[in-house]
Amino acid sequence: MKLSVSNPEDRPGGLSSALDAVFLMMTRFFLPAFLLLSLPISGAAEIYLGQGMLSGEVSESSVLLQTRLTESDSLNEDGDLPGTTGVVKFEWSASEDFTPSSMTPFARAQGEQDFIVRQELTGLRPETRYFYRVIFGVREDSTMVGPTGSFSTLPGETGAAEVSFIVASCMNYNKFMHGKKGNAKGPITATAEDKLLGFPAFEAMQKIEADFFVGTGDIVYYDNRIRIAETLPEMRASWHEQFRFPRMIDFFRDVPTFWSKDDHDFRCNDSDNSPDRLPSSKTGIDLFKEQLPIASQGDDEAPTFRTVRVSRDLQIWLTEGRDYRSPNKMEDGPGKTQWGNIQRLWLERTLKASDAKWKLIISPTPMVGPDDAKKRDNHTNLGGFRHEADEFFAWLTENQIENLFTICGDRHWQYHSIHPAGIEEFAAGALNDENSRFGVAPGDQKGTDPDALIEQLFISPEPSGGFLVVSAGRELLVRYLNDEGEELYSVRRE
Repeated sequence: MKLSVSNPEDRPGGLSSALDAVFLMMTRFFLPAFLLLSLPISGAAEIYLGQGMLSGEVSESSVLLQTRLTESDSLNEDGDLPGTTGVVKFEWSASEDFTPSSMTPFARAQGEQDFIVRQELTGLRPETRYFYRVIFGVREDSTMVGPTGSFSTLPGETGAAEVSFIVASCMNYNKFMHGKKGNAKGPITATAEDKLLGFPAFEAMQKIEADFFVGTGDIVYYDNRIRIAETLPEMRASWHEQFRFPRMIDFFRDVPTFWSKDDHDFRCNDSDNSPDRLPSSKTGIDLFKEQLPIASQGDDEAPTFRTVRVSRDLQIWLTEGRDYRSPNKMEDGPGKTQWGNIQRLWLERTLKASDAKWKLIISPTPMVGPDDAKKRDNHTNLGGFRHEADEFFAWLTENQIENLFTICGDRHWQYHSIHPAGIEEFAAGALNDENSRFGVAPGDQKGTDPDALIEQLFISPEPSGGFLVVSAGRELLVRYLNDEGEELYSVRRE
């Protein structure tokens, strides 16, 4: 169904009539959210919020809000969702009826930024639920109001509330939509309805009511078999086709996000910074910051490694594994790094300074594993970056950093492993069934732990999509769910 709202200025008397007032009230408060998202404005151009809204980098006092103006609410014949120019501002309030409310200044959606508008809210109260909505249109004097979203600010360093969050990885759009080719082994379960609505995992996630979401990388896949993305328009289209799914729009409208990139949403499989192929590393770095609410819009200098003091009991670290890495083919040893020296020193300094009970390093790639022996891409790999990981684990022991755990993406199966140094790792697995596979167990001669030195308490019994749910208060609880929300395994630490 296609609804149209004519510009108020085109009517006699503008908005002065009672009919206009009633009509606006109905469109703003009574239409379902999915209709409002696809509601165009007639005039010079039709404008949609075809990718919904995102909030990101929430803290106890601030958040980034983001939306993208589009010329449709569905993909065109080229499989893209083109953007369109217009104006955007955000209205927010601690009251669901927006009484009272505050507003950001208008910002213009422009092609140079892929028609994305991102604005920061500051001065917020800790542990408070806020409501927000997008006011958008062709011009500042011709706007409409989008659906209402929400986010909750974090407790912060002194807040004792328990916090729960979701961790997910490896969202392969093309395997989900088109099946698999070659030696891929994951089951094909996406129905015709799923292909219209999006990944089933987001429907399961929505029932959890998490405080925030962490995407650990491979959010999109530039190097897929259906369409290789090498140019800027092709890479942007990978984001457009993914984030227009209704299930993702519904979920992210009310759950703030943190994002890290990995190889596929950087350049290509196991990619480093070598200039051997397109896209370039600079394009991959810049585009990730463009598409997601990680830093203020246009801030090209902000590092993508950061730490967040979530609550009195919890602090998380999000590491960057692509921007500073040595060449994968370089011989492993003291001079080879996945993190880079600045990030490594920052990680050690901030870990030592933290008095949080639970310290979680959320890494795009595994640090414990095991993983496939043939790879040279991550901290577990023989000939990869194992030396840096071993040095870091030794540093943790030497400095008596307690209650530290790693959470990782990248691997397409879920597991819970314990390194010989005592570090426990929780792997989120792949988000969708079609991108999952059987894992690598300790003692596997084709793996990175042929001598079975790693203790593994859980590994996915069969290929399945899924995600993790982490709850942290005085206790730490990690639950492993499949993409239908069924709990497969859990671990509790006191």
